[in-house]
Amino acid sequence: MTKTERLDKLARDGEERLLLARAMDKMDLAQRKNIPASTGFLSPSERVSVENLIAASGHPAHLFFGGYEGAERTICVFLPDWQEPEEFQALAMAGEGPVAALRCAYSADAGLTHRDFLGAILGRGIDREKVGDLLVGSDSCDLLVLEELADYLLMDLDSAGRARLRTKRLPLDQLQPPEVKVRQIRDTVATPRLDAVAAAAFSTSRSKAADLISAGRVQLNYRDCLKADRLVEEGDVLSCRGLGKAVVKSLGGRSKKGRTMLEIERYL
Repeated sequence: MTKTERLDKLARDGEERLLLARAMDKMDLAQRKNIPASTGFLSPSERVSVENLIAASGHPAHLFFGGYEGAERTICVFLPDWQEPEEFQALAMAGEGPVAALRCAYSADAGLTHRDFLGAILGRGIDREKVGDLLVGSDSCDLLVLEELADYLLMDLDSAGRARLRTKRLPLDQLQPPEVKVRQIRDTVATPRLDAVAAAAFSTSRSKAADLISAGRVQLNYRDCLKADRLVEEGDVLSCRGLGKAVVKSLGGRSKKGRTMLEIERYL
């Protein structure tokens, strides 16, 4: 299958086609020059698109890396024949890779948010794909960025919102991701349709969940899904704009009334 044929098959629109074309260029570069080659930071939805491309391309050697375990935004690194994923990750964590970390310290009473930092960075004309996760704490924010951007931000990123920043480099192993808080939900549904599972996950009625789905506010595995009757499987990720994200941890078994039992983790 040619590059154009793969793009025609996989891309749903022009934006996704451009994303996949860039990823294919990195894939080809790794194979042609036998060196690691990486994309910019991918959102979870973009990562799904690249994973589909990788599957359609025969699963070339690769890994997704965001600077720490559990990162939401990750780069995709296509690997040469001589390099194992564990070797690349060890080098990257030691500061010899494409991802760098910066820590911006500020006064604890500044009240800065994720939006303040993202606005400060993108307001400098920086593309979103060059910026990974922003880990905001009470008096500091750890930034994950492409290495090519790190020195510029070290010199130029001196404020966010109305607060002054003190920015320095940070080894990746000293990152301080905020604690992930989840709520365990156990429920039963007549059938594991998207509207029923979403209702359980986001503590709403099935009819309200169906309305959210038809309004395009619900994603299944980071893809828009407008079908309320789409069957959900164990491991699926549900997202709803304004309500957050939930993961189906287990699905199966029958209650005494013949309903399907499920366990869900909802992120708080």
